Amino acid sequence: MNTLRGLHIILLLCLINASAAVRISPNTNCGNVRIRYPFGTEKGYYLNEWFEVTCNGHKPFLRKINLELLDTVFLKVNLPVISSGCRKNSTGVSVDLSGSPFSFSDSNKFTVIGCSNYATMINQNNSVVGGCLSVCNGDEKAGKEGCYGINCCQTTIPSNLQYFKVNISSFPNSDNANNRECRSAFMLDQDSSKLISPINYKNGTYSPASLDWVKYFGSCRERSDSSNTIFDEGYCWLSLSSNLLCGCPRIRRGYCQGNMYCLNNNCSQCPAGYQNSSTFGYCTPNKTLDPLGKVQIIAGSIGGSLGLLLLFIGGWWLYKFVKKRKKIKLQQKFFKRNGGLLLKQELCSDKGNVDKTKLFSSNELEKATDNYNTNRILGQGGQGTVYKGMLADGRIVAVKKSKIGDESKVEEFINEVVILSQINHRNVVKLLGCCLETDVPLLVYEFVSNGTLFQYIHDQTEEFSITWEMCLRIAIEISSALAYLHSAASIPIYHRDIKSANILLDDKYRVKVSDFGISRSMTIDQTHLTTQVQGTFGYLDPEYFQSSQFTEKSDVYSFGVILVELLTRQKPIRSTICEENKSLAAYFLCAMEEDDLFKVLDSRVLKEADKEEIIIVAKLAQRCLNLNGKKRPTMREVATELIRIRGDSIVPPNFEEIIDCKDGDIVGHNLETGSSSTERGSFFNRAATFSIGANLLISKDRDKIEELPLTA
Repeated sequence: MNTLRGLHIILLLCLINASAAVRISPNTNCGNVRIRYPFGTEKGYYLNEWFEVTCNGHKPFLRKINLELLDTVFLKVNLPVISSGCRKNSTGVSVDLSGSPFSFSDSNKFTVIGCSNYATMINQNNSVVGGCLSVCNGDEKAGKEGCYGINCCQTTIPSNLQYFKVNISSFPNSDNANNRECRSAFMLDQDSSKLISPINYKNGTYSPASLDWVKYFGSCRERSDSSNTIFDEGYCWLSLSSNLLCGCPRIRRGYCQGNMYCLNNNCSQCPAGYQNSSTFGYCTPNKTLDPLGKVQIIAGSIGGSLGLLLLFIGGWWLYKFVKKRKKIKLQQKFFKRNGGLLLKQELCSDKGNVDKTKLFSSNELEKATDNYNTNRILGQGGQGTVYKGMLADGRIVAVKKSKIGDESKVEEFINEVVILSQINHRNVVKLLGCCLETDVPLLVYEFVSNGTLFQYIHDQTEEFSITWEMCLRIAIEISSALAYLHSAASIPIYHRDIKSANILLDDKYRVKVSDFGISRSMTIDQTHLTTQVQGTFGYLDPEYFQSSQFTEKSDVYSFGVILVELLTRQKPIRSTICEENKSLAAYFLCAMEEDDLFKVLDSRVLKEADKEEIIIVAKLAQRCLNLNGKKRPTMREVATELIRIRGDSIVPPNFEEIIDCKDGDIVGHNLETGSSSTERGSFFNRAATFSIGANLLISKDRDKIEELPLTA
């Protein structure tokens, strides 16, 4: 073994002397940290600008993201400790790695320290992605031997996270002494938490955390005297492209060969200038063909004209055949990955009572959206894009296309299809169908043309603003849709993300409730759903946040926040320096308790509405926001009360829209007039339809898929 290692070293030295193009990475130290490739302090000796290190006061920093570097082998950095009520308060600080090849490793733990500390991690979309609550204990030693919820708690972080902001607040009903106590929250590497008790970071400024920066992608092979080769203490590094790096622990027959790593998890099979070698299965440069390959090229070039013609014809037909077969296999692969087999099983069963949904082909949706033309984009977000399209029959639709095919999100996709396929209500956005044969699943909805309620509340213009009459009608339609979901659908459904941004308005400003990605159905005898906390900060039920048990009253709380938005025209998270008044719900409840209601109302509401009506609606909102979920009204009671406020003296005994599956007809009871109408209940299916049973609804916890606006 020693002899073989010696031969490798001799060969390495010979290669270095033979080629001036080969560079030696000048490893340096900054303080106690060894700086190794792909990181570097000198230009030309780091992979790209994201890996440039500056040495400031014997401490290395990653220049682009300005984070102190603790270890280049395992890539550990110092992250800021977010604190409130401490010696150095830093509430509101965010850490952003967007655009870089780095992400926070899921080996880190989000750690919360302090008495009655209620802290959450929030992403760019102001949605909660993690958090926990540490309760009080007078014993100062509590929490020093581990985080179990007493003065210290820890929770996992989502994968591929590149941004987070921390919100720290005291737990409701905690005394003033606890409110003044030092509370901290930070991300902590799991290995560090074993060595040092997390509670020791309570008054600290920084905490050690790990970053992920590469993902194994395949194998590579290149000549060892290439100009893009760097030798680092006997290790051969190849920069194949700006996104690919090859690390080779040894040299064999003049070649560096080893593992290829992707820096942004979105690399092609082989980078530009490289080809896939069927002999070795490596990415090899186009310029370094093996001798056998050269002989084959020469032999092929001296063939006769007839042979070339036959070869061309045969190759053309073979190309067409292989291309067609490859397309079919690819569609089958996508269909399976996108949950098609699971849906197919339900097609053959008699389970469930679900409306049939059309299965669109990829060609249909490409034509409908003009090959996903950028001029057809209705909205974009972190998870994907929504396009406006027109089907062959002239219908205008909204096509939702995810950015990345994530197999872990397939269950949430199926969940949304299942939920919307069971609903036929005038105030719930209608799912027309889906497409499973593309790289990412596509959902096709009815097109809703007038934006979201959030826009009309908070981005009003002088040309148009919603009146009090419209506010009451919108509130009635939202509450009736939720009452239908809770008590009149074929099985009870909890929405779990009710907010004004998920309330769409059509051309007549009628409500369309959307975003059922994290919704769940319930059996008749279930009273709650125990899940990981998901939703949007500002609308989350405090009782659900504390217990992780979601009930129908949690939807009621979120609806109460929307009522307060309509009354005050303020956002759920208020723009104020005062920490106690950031929550609109808490601010409103405080005003109600102190009889200062009319001080917090919007001037247009005071001008247009009758004061008696305002008080009744405000008291209804107060009941919806009760911290005790059992004391909140049901959505049916809320809808009934709003109808009476509007002036309708007679409330239909069953005002929700009911699905009658007999003969495929749908009987709809009009909320305002009580009249009924009948329409066919199944969608036209060009090629095939599938029926999804209620048993497919997923009860496991998944990260929330961002819902994009289905509007212009």
